[in-house]
Amino acid sequence: MTERVWTVRDALDWMVGYFEREGVDAPRRSAEWLLSAATGLSRVEAYAYHDRPLSDEERCALHEGVKRRRVGEPLQYVTGEMPFRKIVVHVRPGVFIPRPETEVLVDVGLEAIEGVDNPIVVDLCTGSGCVACAIASEVHSAKVFATDISPVSVEMARANASRLGLADRIDVVRADLFEGVPSEVRGSVNLVIANPPYVPSGDLPDLPAEVIGFEPDVALDGGRDGLDTARRIVSEAREWLAPGGALAMELDEGSIQSAHEGASESYPEVRIVNDLTGRRRVLLGIGE
Repeated sequence: MTERVWTVRDALDWMVGYFEREGVDAPRRSAEWLLSAATGLSRVEAYAYHDRPLSDEERCALHEGVKRRRVGEPLQYVTGEMPFRKIVVHVRPGVFIPRPETEVLVDVGLEAIEGVDNPIVVDLCTGSGCVACAIASEVHSAKVFATDISPVSVEMARANASRLGLADRIDVVRADLFEGVPSEVRGSVNLVIANPPYVPSGDLPDLPAEVIGFEPDVALDGGRDGLDTARRIVSEAREWLAPGGALAMELDEGSIQSAHEGASESYPEVRIVNDLTGRRRVLLGIGE
């Protein structure tokens, strides 16, 4: 008996149906992402070339991807990448997955250094390096120092900077916050930007299963009120900022008002910026 020839459409239809039956979140989007990763076809191309047969290698890749997605593994880990602003960053298990709201953090940071010649930027808790890479790719004169305590994240951030051709302007160091930043830039940093762990410890069990079950706790757990790391950043950033320099941080909407009150004691101008869904998400402080 001749083995069945599977086309792009056959595979897509089967995956959508299977994921629906198994209760997988976003079944069609999951199927489209997996198909694109296995075949190299964009979403539009997958529908345009729906009758193209799949190779044995593509079918094996899809089979492996379906198994991983069925047990709830995030799509970004399965496909190994995540679009972020104008770039695509690679991710893998052990590295925090970039979120759409973090693009708003970058917007706030870019606005803060608009018009600054050769800005110096420090990106703390860099994770995949998405923020550092986005800023360096959009501000060609920027020099970015990125730090993270996770060796897996540091390796990934370095790889992303290199793959995007930005390694000459992004220094990624494994360190606890500012410990990895060269002392010679102390007092001359134009922007400190951070997406620190900010989920209150008591809220961790309520996170979606594919978040708490797969993403690293160190990138999520912000302590009792979610501000353990944020408080340190607010305090330590002051001595690193140039006159009029800015601090921008993404935080939990439930604790950002408390962070605002604390930052107001040290920064002459402090405000909160909403994300795309209207949630109070980004804290911006302007130094003296």
